[in-house]
Amino acid sequence: MEIRPLTRDQIEHVWSIDRSEIIENIYTLKDGELVLHPEFCDAPGWEEGEPEKYTPLLQESFDRGGQFFGAFDGGKLAGAAIVDSIWRGPGKDLLQLSFLHVSHAYRGRRLGVRLFERSRQAAKERGAKGFYISATPSEHTVNFYRHLGCIVTAPDPELFAMEPEDIHMECVFS
Repeated sequence: MEIRPLTRDQIEHVWSIDRSEIIENIYTLKDGELVLHPEFCDAPGWEEGEPEKYTPLLQESFDRGGQFFGAFDGGKLAGAAIVDSIWRGPGKDLLQLSFLHVSHAYRGRRLGVRLFERSRQAAKERGAKGFYISATPSEHTVNFYRHLGCIVTAPDPELFAMEPEDIHMECVFS
């Protein structure tokens, strides 16, 4: 498995990632604390219209200096991560990890951790003190980020308006 930068013309390949999963529990925030709730969902993958809606936004991120990484198994894109170039957080010293997905068949192999670490390295090279993450509230996703040292944070108003159900987190680099 090779992790390498994605080019702008490879952005549309991220939609080939199979993000399907069975979700049994989700997190919500109550008084600033994570609360786990049972909520079953058979998430088949990307919702209809997501590629058309989000491809232009990903291209804008690339054009303003976002860094895109792909994990390749031969010629197949098995996962991807994106570090946006907009500074976030109260001190404007965090970069957003705006995308991290690993295809279903490649989960459990630490590929997500490898993509996170490669993205962290790139963000640190840019002078970031940490990541801002707007995570889907599924138990697996939130626990993945918590395992990597991420904690719940005050939501960025712009990102919260776009994704109010997400769990907003930050991960300060050591």
